[in-house]
Amino acid sequence: MSEIAQPQLAAHQNDGARLAALYRYPVKGLSPEAMSEAHLTEDEHFPGDRLMAIENGPSGFDPAAPEHLPKQKFLMLMRNEKLARIAARFEDATRRLTLSQGGGVVASGVVDEETGRAAIERFFENYMGDEMRGPARLLVAPPGHRFMDSRHGFLSIINRASVDAIAKLANRASIDPLRFRGNLLVEGLAPWAEFDLVGQRVKIGEAELEITRRIDRCAAIDVDPKAGLRDTRLVALLEQNLAHHDCGVYARILRSGLIRPGDPLTVP
Repeated sequence: MSEIAQPQLAAHQNDGARLAALYRYPVKGLSPEAMSEAHLTEDEHFPGDRLMAIENGPSGFDPAAPEHLPKQKFLMLMRNEKLARIAARFEDATRRLTLSQGGGVVASGVVDEETGRAAIERFFENYMGDEMRGPARLLVAPPGHRFMDSRHGFLSIINRASVDAIAKLANRASIDPLRFRGNLLVEGLAPWAEFDLVGQRVKIGEAELEITRRIDRCAAIDVDPKAGLRDTRLVALLEQNLAHHDCGVYARILRSGLIRPGDPLTVP
């Protein structure tokens, strides 16, 4: 196994660790929105994240009794890479979702209104074509529910150094961390040091988190997040070189508080 696969978190390796960027993904499988700050709430999900999903044929989702469903029930980058070519923006105040492609608006609608959802659904039925297994339906999560890949993923953290290590394995100058669709991008940790944080508490800004588990990856990370093309085989590369296909960690919010890019990450 390559030495790059050996995570170690000595005290000095944690010096200078900080939050570099914040992202939310209002619609499962669609583009991120960068955030200048986020207020985390104890035992809740990352704010504004995975609020919606595009049902790819009947999924059985019941908003009156919401349950976690596998991502295969929805449009997703693992199978539908051209989703990455669509830029999604959600306005919290108006509840309007706007989809753009090539700099122009292709669909827009208020997601709490039937006509608004229908405009979004018509676009995806036309855009995805034979990749649709049935009618598209824009699902909006009821309070307390999110369309997460994992039942236990409240928010996700990506270590830029680990992404850089993967780029090195792939003989690439760089890899966009957005391939890994995390909420928090952190810098200043050693490669793979985030894995040693599993089971520990960390403090970022005013908030405190518990790192709960590693994130196992699927073929979605093979998709260029801007071009919407499948241009790598990173899952196979990780398995071949490191005997795992993990990158990033999930965390649970233990103490509410405001976080901003530049906040230090510390292990109390």
